[in-house]
Amino acid sequence: MTKQALIVIDIQNDYFEDGKYPLYQPKETTQKTLEAMARAKDKNIPIIHIQHLVSPELGEGLFFYEGSEGVKIHKDVMAAAPDAPVVTKRHADCFENTNLEDLLQSMGVEEILITGMMTHNCVNHTALSPAAEKYNPKVIEECCCTIDPIAHALAVDSMQVRGIEMLNIQKAFA
Repeated sequence: MTKQALIVIDIQNDYFEDGKYPLYQPKETTQKTLEAMARAKDKNIPIIHIQHLVSPELGEGLFFYEGSEGVKIHKDVMAAAPDAPVVTKRHADCFENTNLEDLLQSMGVEEILITGMMTHNCVNHTALSPAAEKYNPKVIEECCCTIDPIAHALAVDSMQVRGIEMLNIQKAFA
């Protein structure tokens, strides 16, 4: 059987109602992600949190500033997998200048299931990353969101055109 890992990308406070960059339906997406995380735990599939960090020196107008409340991974997501490793990043691609590759290799992972925020940015860039190719990336679409439904649909289409399989929770953990 193929060894999988569930990647949970950037479900951070700034993407919610009181944050600096609220997305379309982040609460619903988080609930679906929590369901996926529970199924992963039931099947002993490791979970990896991804957290985007932005240096305050980059100036105003951004979000996920180090040390801010907005940069924190949503409390419900952390509570669902408190011992899962947290990979920090500064780019849209979760593999770019991070230890994600080393972590996946050390776990013997052969396939990654991707969830998270934002579909058109970090989810897309990670799924299409050259570094992800060897892990046969699959995206659990209902566990992703972005700025609006159109941007989400366009991102999903761009990934599918490039061969990324879109799954629902049931199919991902069948």
